[in-house]
Amino acid sequence: MDASLFDYELPEDRIASQPAPTRDASRLLVVERATGRISHHVFRDLPELLPAGTALFRNNARVLRARLPGRRTGGGHVECLLLRPAETPCVWWCLLKPGKKAASPDGFGWAGFYHARVVGQNGGEYRVSFELPAGETVLSVSEKIGVLPLPPYIEKVRREHAAAASADALQNAAQTTVPDFAALDHERYQTVYADPLRPVAAAAPTAGLHFTEEILAALAARGFPIYDLTLRVSLGTFQPIKTATIEEHAIHRELYEIPPQTLAALAGGGAVGAASVWHRQSCLCASVAPQKRLAVGTTSLRAMEDFCRKLHAQETTASAAAAVASPAATASSSTATPVFLPSLGSQTYIGEAALFVYPPATFFGAELLLTNFHLPRSTLICLVSAFLTPGETRGISWLKEIYAEAISRRYRFYSYGDAMLIL
Repeated sequence: MDASLFDYELPEDRIASQPAPTRDASRLLVVERATGRISHHVFRDLPELLPAGTALFRNNARVLRARLPGRRTGGGHVECLLLRPAETPCVWWCLLKPGKKAASPDGFGWAGFYHARVVGQNGGEYRVSFELPAGETVLSVSEKIGVLPLPPYIEKVRREHAAAASADALQNAAQTTVPDFAALDHERYQTVYADPLRPVAAAAPTAGLHFTEEILAALAARGFPIYDLTLRVSLGTFQPIKTATIEEHAIHRELYEIPPQTLAALAGGGAVGAASVWHRQSCLCASVAPQKRLAVGTTSLRAMEDFCRKLHAQETTASAAAAVASPAATASSSTATPVFLPSLGSQTYIGEAALFVYPPATFFGAELLLTNFHLPRSTLICLVSAFLTPGETRGISWLKEIYAEAISRRYRFYSYGDAMLIL
């Protein structure tokens, strides 16, 4: 499939460089797939827009203050971006800038907080060993001196705005006021439900940034259950598709965890766009009432879909094996015997998602999706296009039409932008 199908033109002034004044003041574009109807709301309307029986699934990962300042022992600035732990708590995979100079034997550090040396390399990633003061960890140091790793397009737009403001001030002999983006980002580039014990994300699960405590209370009052999972959002989420075809793109991998209660709730749905529906009681032994599962963001959807696809594949394999072993018994039975992944039961399921979903695709993990407006030629716009019309490819052109309407109505795009609800 030609990757250019997922391109679209976005005026730069539609890229949100900062969030709306309040979280729930973001706008919300609602797409009803059954009718093709599009309507326009504000995010605080969400509890009134969800169908009865909807269960929400959200990513509770906290964004790590992953960008550490550093100086080389021989002099010179270093930027160390934490990616993920390696074999021990004091060894991490990182991105370094400048990589070759930072990898010198003398290492780099920040006085009073850490000293580090490169002990390995895999492509552009460096395995870094940290020496820390007594009682400190890499995570505790990052909370003290680290900076949130904002998406590059936000930083680019902010630099351009600052340069333009400075030029205007110089021309008019006026002073410029520089916004305190650090304080703003510290508060707003985290969801209100981010788990302090799970600082594992390199980027925010941005669809969740619109929620407030008041909206969560309103959802609970209306009887909408909310379930947590944790997907370790990686920097790969910002990686554009540079290949000529979609199939050539090498998708990134992300670890995720789904606790038992969330696993049980996931069992309450079926395949969307499939010829047959997989069995809703096959996740766990307990019976779960059918429901509409709303993925809060593409990160939640990625974890949900990866888990449910693996489960569906196991069921299919088990059913085929049963048919070979006893064709007569299989033919006379209308209900397949539930099967179980080894990690299920009372334990948290830990998996790794390497999914690249693009049209046409069948979905097993969710019936509804809440998401922001995504970059052109990205894996996320591929995923949303597929979700719009499961099992078909017309979602590609439809999503472009939806985005064109959003642009004409001056919706704000990307991480700090507005949201879209697909029903």
